[in-house]
Amino acid sequence: MAGFSELIKNFDKTREYVRDFFIYGCKVRSDFDKKSVRTYDDEKRRVESWMQDYMRYDDSVQGRHVSISVDSGHIPENPLYNAYYSKSFTDNDIKLHFLLIDILQDGRSRSLRELTDTLNSEYEQLFDDQTVRNKLKEYTDEGIVIAEKQGKTMYYSLAASCADDLIKKYKGLDDALKFFSEAPDFGVIGNSIMKAVGMKNDLFHIKHNYMIHSLEDILVPDILEAIDDKCSITAKKFSWKKDDEFSEEEMIPMQILVSVQTGRRYIAAYVPRRRRFVTFRLDRIKQIKRENVCTDYDRLRERYDVNIQRCFGVSFGDRHEVGAVNAIKITFTVDERNESFIIDRLEREKRCAVLEKTSEGLYTLTADVFDPNELMHWAKTFIGRIVSIEGGTEKIRLRFYNDIRRMYRMYGGIEDEHIQ
Repeated sequence: MAGFSELIKNFDKTREYVRDFFIYGCKVRSDFDKKSVRTYDDEKRRVESWMQDYMRYDDSVQGRHVSISVDSGHIPENPLYNAYYSKSFTDNDIKLHFLLIDILQDGRSRSLRELTDTLNSEYEQLFDDQTVRNKLKEYTDEGIVIAEKQGKTMYYSLAASCADDLIKKYKGLDDALKFFSEAPDFGVIGNSIMKAVGMKNDLFHIKHNYMIHSLEDILVPDILEAIDDKCSITAKKFSWKKDDEFSEEEMIPMQILVSVQTGRRYIAAYVPRRRRFVTFRLDRIKQIKRENVCTDYDRLRERYDVNIQRCFGVSFGDRHEVGAVNAIKITFTVDERNESFIIDRLEREKRCAVLEKTSEGLYTLTADVFDPNELMHWAKTFIGRIVSIEGGTEKIRLRFYNDIRRMYRMYGGIEDEHIQ
């Protein structure tokens, strides 16, 4: 029977466990039905070893809920980065890592044949050419090794630039590294550099740091590469009904969007099957597979640039590639003498809308957007200052008025007079 190990082979599987059980925190041990209960216990022990003091345990009638509880404003480092440092390796991986670095340490370039011969003669380690070639290609892609062709033969040498040398050379680079180690995206890269040189973040704490989305960073490079190369992709998505069910969607990625309200990240893409632009949450995507080059990409990108100007948030509504928008007009009352900060906020946060003063103490925001509901979520933060709502859809207006009535019943003292 295999023993328990903190190391993992498949990050996708671990990402699912962390997301479903320890971030959302709504499942218990008995809800785990993908494999044996022991598998859940092993994954739980791994997460506990990574998170250490950030685990929370709540008992209920359904069982014990285990979740991650972190106040991002009081910790200097995202603990979820530890999941990226837990990949397992073979004996050959660890041997080749140290031996190849040791051989190339003198700065000389060597061919593949020279390296395998040195491994055999000086270290008494017999590796076939393909194994060494694969490891060298991996290190070349990561920038550890430089590959240069001389004639028909490829020669390999150790990269001269080291992180600690660059940090000493450029003033302020260490502070920049500390900042970007916790800033999205790819903060895990900055964090791994800091670990390599023995640095710790002793300067920056980020109050509203959506650290759980660092688990999605593994998808971002593939998406950005597809955008740069104007390629389509196939996204394997989690089902909204059952987490062990998946669906695939072919799409042409345009941009990665970030919600300023929730911190969630979305991929904005054109979906040929639906013939429209759609956004998908990255935390609902399991895998990204690159497909073919899109010959119509430039035209679609032009249409996207037009459409995105009519999105207040990340939703394209129910419209097709190009379609009519819903105009909505909201009037706010403002005490101009004492509440200039309200006017400043309206001007700063209006996004694609237009703000104008309609009369003394009244300001009207007009927006032509695909999804007026997104604007209403923001407008509700000005509750008590909204004078009127025009346009949009009847459903959106009724929802707002019903919400006001419910709040009035709760706090107005009509039905529940004991509530103050």
